Amino acid sequence: MKKLVLAFALGTIAVANPLSFAFAAQTPCEDMLKTVRAAEKTATLNAADKTKVSELETKGTERCNADDDKRADDFFAQALKIMGK
Repeated sequence: MKKLVLAFALGTIAVANPLSFAFAAQTPCEDMLKTVRAAEKTATLNAADKTKVSELETKGTERCNADDDKRADDFFAQALKIMGK
């Protein structure tokens, strides 16, 4: 009986820890989106750059809505780079 309880406890720890670590390690893409939108208000961009930033924001928002924070943040980072932030 003790072996069964120990095996269950270890199994629970092995499953729960990677999941909690994965959620804790990510930065919410919603925060990055707020940063992009704030930067857009003050950025001086030509028409081509405005279009590219808008496309990246749209792609990032789509990925954010799909709970793909990493890819969303990548799109947002590209937009910020274009804006010089």
